[in-house]
Amino acid sequence: MQDAHNAVRKGHLSLIARIAVATVAILWVLRGQDWHTLASVFQKLSPWYFGLSLVIYAVAQVIIAVRWWMLLRVQSIYIGVLAAVRLFFLGLFYNNLMLGAVGGDLLKAWYVTKHTNRRLEGALSVLVDRGIGLVGTLLIAAFTYLVLVRGYTAAGTGPRETNRSGWLSQYGGMIILWAAVAVGAILVVLLVHPTGRAKLFRAAGTARSRGVFLLRRAKNAIVVYCSRPWTLLWAMIFTLVGQSIVIVSFWLLGRNLGIDAGLRYYFVAFPAGWVIGAIPISPAGLGITEAGTAGLFALLCPTAPYERLVALVLCQRFVWVLTSLPGGLVHLLGAHLPEREISIDGQERTN
Repeated sequence: MQDAHNAVRKGHLSLIARIAVATVAILWVLRGQDWHTLASVFQKLSPWYFGLSLVIYAVAQVIIAVRWWMLLRVQSIYIGVLAAVRLFFLGLFYNNLMLGAVGGDLLKAWYVTKHTNRRLEGALSVLVDRGIGLVGTLLIAAFTYLVLVRGYTAAGTGPRETNRSGWLSQYGGMIILWAAVAVGAILVVLLVHPTGRAKLFRAAGTARSRGVFLLRRAKNAIVVYCSRPWTLLWAMIFTLVGQSIVIVSFWLLGRNLGIDAGLRYYFVAFPAGWVIGAIPISPAGLGITEAGTAGLFALLCPTAPYERLVALVLCQRFVWVLTSLPGGLVHLLGAHLPEREISIDGQERTN
């Protein structure tokens, strides 16, 4: 009972800390903003362009859901493609709208096990799907930066001026230094204090045992998936296509907001911002994604008005939230559950 109480307490403290991080990040994004100017930018937003971005993003999520369905079939989990799409949108709902400790990926992994007795393989498919998504997103950002952006100004007419590198290059080293000092100080305090030292060693032992277990699971997944290279290739193609059309939609939205910047800057700042937002330090990457995307865009393209970048990243968040709403309806109607639930021993049970 005490362990359960401690676990709940730690979960609440973790949620409070993540909300605090999100709040600080949002305040950072909005720092020094003229609210009247920001409001005037939103007034120029065409509902048609916003609706187009919304539709394109929803279509892209269906494409990504089909990617996950393909990965499930590699593990001999043959659920319907519509069932996979419904579970995927359920995960989106919990990722983007629910502030609880249970994330969308974990919930998706749990409910896919209701459709099959291959429970471990179903849960691993979610992990592999997320990994392919992150790798594909990084490839988009890295390729575009190295080939089309590095060493050029926003107009693409010559080398970038070093005195316009922005706040990230000016203060990035200082931030990393102070963060390292803070982490080092915390570790020293924990090692010096007997109770802290015991908890640190206990946590290290737990992390080691869990790490070995996860590595074994990852090894099994890699063996299975590597035997189907063409499926992995198609999964990566689905990732590149889905993410690319989303970036193009936000480029169109940015042009409507008055951001006169080339598409290549979007292909660096947005996927890089998504990867930064995937770091689980705030609910749904709230604030972290916006700060990363706007900061990188301002660094790469100093000519872009910052208030318009803020409006664009906030529009992105609105698109995410609205697209996630059908997942709540899926849960409310019970559409995420199979008609016949399969137990661990392979027996079917009617719901």
